[in-house]
Amino acid sequence: MSRNEHRSISRRGLLKAMSAGAGMVALAACAPAPAVTTESESAAAPAAEPLTVLLWSSYSGKNGEAEQALVDKFNEEMAGMDLQVDYQVQGNYEETAQKVTAALQAQDAPDVALLSDVWWFKFYLNQTLVPLNDLIESQNVEVDDYHAPLIEEGYRQGVYWWIPFARSTPLFYYNREMFDAAGLPDRGPATWEEFGEWAPDLVSRNGDELEVAAFVHPDSASYIAWLFQGVAWQYGGAYSDPDFTMRMTEEETVAAGRFYHDTVHAYGWARPSKSIGEDFLNGFSAAMMASTGSMGGLRANAEFEFGTAFLPEHDFFGCCTGGAGLGILNTTDADILPYAMDYIAYVSNPENTVFWSKSTGYMPVRKSAATSDEMTSYYEEFPQFKTAVDQLELTRPQDSARVWVPNGDQIIGKGLERVTVLGEDAAAVFADVNETLVNEAAPVLETLTVVES
Repeated sequence: MSRNEHRSISRRGLLKAMSAGAGMVALAACAPAPAVTTESESAAAPAAEPLTVLLWSSYSGKNGEAEQALVDKFNEEMAGMDLQVDYQVQGNYEETAQKVTAALQAQDAPDVALLSDVWWFKFYLNQTLVPLNDLIESQNVEVDDYHAPLIEEGYRQGVYWWIPFARSTPLFYYNREMFDAAGLPDRGPATWEEFGEWAPDLVSRNGDELEVAAFVHPDSASYIAWLFQGVAWQYGGAYSDPDFTMRMTEEETVAAGRFYHDTVHAYGWARPSKSIGEDFLNGFSAAMMASTGSMGGLRANAEFEFGTAFLPEHDFFGCCTGGAGLGILNTTDADILPYAMDYIAYVSNPENTVFWSKSTGYMPVRKSAATSDEMTSYYEEFPQFKTAVDQLELTRPQDSARVWVPNGDQIIGKGLERVTVLGEDAAAVFADVNETLVNEAAPVLETLTVVES
């Protein structure tokens, strides 16, 4: 028996039955009298259980509280219709994806899963996601109201597979008090060259030890490959083309890598960090690149005023999208599918998009949410958030090497650690990374030929 086969009539079935009942009133006079149910018999009847959509997600802290609030709100509104979401947090993005993979193998997967930008495609390749076009149409979801750079990432071969929810972009964050004390403008640098001119005034040393850095680089576990991607574009480089042609060894990409190397090992104003957010909050760094999704936590915990800005340019502007979306697993019972889509549509509708964005700092994924009166008032109250919305139109989808090659994020990230932490030459490191990416991409290309033929 499947997970939901024993449960009560579905919400749509209930509504259809109620509708049909109205048309049968006229026949009631001719019908035989109903059997009388005694009070004791009624009490003995088991209560029907609600239809349940199982959701696996990844958030903790302030973001987890906001997601729990959305689930509670959905369940409260659906309480009279025998429909509830069972919300279960599985760990971070990687842990959630790994648990979903294991659950699919055990035929005990959730109905809806939060899948990050580097994970959803793997489930698509393995053909374990439900195509959403028919469900989107039946639920009257306004696809055109989602920001194009966000909704299009989950769209392949004319089909939607992944709906944006907790979407983000990198932002440049800076400590306004440190900038003011250094006599710098209250804004982000227009270019990396300009920041290089400012950086010496932001650092603090105790002998040879860098006590306060102008900037911090994360490690591979904290998505340095995601953040560096925009820098590679700013130099005219890239990790790869959409067709999986790898570009790590090209002159422009290597130049961006050497810039990262030099910020630590030549200029001395940046340092690697295991937690750039903690360094920034604790005053050990004057600036960082980090996700828009960090903003809610920063606002709640920072004991100083911080500013946000577009990413600095070099020869070009470069900024990628990121974050996570929601997908439905193909082990979901057919009678659950519409309700799984109900939840996805609900949490990403304009009203709830506003709530989620204000609570967390993630992007408003719906255009109408971004331009709503409530968000407009929020921009005035907290202008740091509007930076991300303004920058969204300049973003572009990520390179296939990071998001579609298995472990591509970590392959690139570990290479970047060799550059920033160990001080190795970017050209030699990126040659190694390029070769690994080519090898790891080969089975993906073979599978794509089958899946998309």
